[in-house]
Amino acid sequence: MYVIQNNQSLPAKELSPEQAKTLSSNLAQLILKTLSENQSYPKQIAKTLQVHEQKIYYHIRKLEKANIIEQTETKIIGGTPAHYYKLKQPAFIIKFKEFQTSQHLTEPKKEEKAFLEPFIEDGQLNASIIVGSPDPHGPEKARSRDGYYAIDLALFLGSYLNYIPQLNVKLDTETRQEDLQNNLILIGGPVVNTITEKINSTLPIKFIKKENWMVHSTISKKEYRSDTIGIITKIKSPFNPKKSILLIAGKRNTGTRTCIIAFLKHFKEIIKGNKHQPKTFAKVIEGLDMNADGIVDEVEFLE
Repeated sequence: MYVIQNNQSLPAKELSPEQAKTLSSNLAQLILKTLSENQSYPKQIAKTLQVHEQKIYYHIRKLEKANIIEQTETKIIGGTPAHYYKLKQPAFIIKFKEFQTSQHLTEPKKEEKAFLEPFIEDGQLNASIIVGSPDPHGPEKARSRDGYYAIDLALFLGSYLNYIPQLNVKLDTETRQEDLQNNLILIGGPVVNTITEKINSTLPIKFIKKENWMVHSTISKKEYRSDTIGIITKIKSPFNPKKSILLIAGKRNTGTRTCIIAFLKHFKEIIKGNKHQPKTFAKVIEGLDMNADGIVDEVEFLE
């Protein structure tokens, strides 16, 4: 849901009249204004607004119970746990009449929406995109050339987005432990992306290091060794079971290119799931060079 003014928009959450009662206090509104700028914790909010901390805690509890704000993370500050909060959405509305038909952006189909959730919710990107660093890093001192594929993926995802609240792309070397608590879109295999290496053992289709990073499917029990092989898989995050990870990775750079081409040209095939286990979003894709110029330009889904 969105509120629109002068060709600008914000994602919005509908509130019931009962939920809206929590917004009647001027202090509650100031707390929400503060959280709309950055996530924060009660003691910090109290200092910013120059009010007693207990008053902030009182409203935080009410706003969280009303599902207007949510806890994002906990940090130890000065030896004490600090619970950080953010707005569920940057705008809220109360609706007294049912919606009427009007012009609107095309909604994703049911199958597309199921695959893209929770990375895209209500037309908003709800994930961090992590790519390998172009500088030597990791055990193999590898340099990633997969970063620019994030641009192609972002253009694809942009067709489903109506609102982008912040920068969402990070290098694996910049990614901190708290970043891993979010939904993640990982680009690049375990050689060039250290975050991919961290989750590799949990994947239904994984890379085998001792076999020169061969791709092995635990679903079909098949092995794939070509450098143009790529995998696309969606799993629950091992870092945070409430979040998900979408991995787009190749054994080599050409394999990652294969995956991106699959997204751009054959997204309907990706969301069908694995052909041996359709409810599992895990695909093995081989890149093809159709015009014999040495560059992958088409793909074949192997499973």
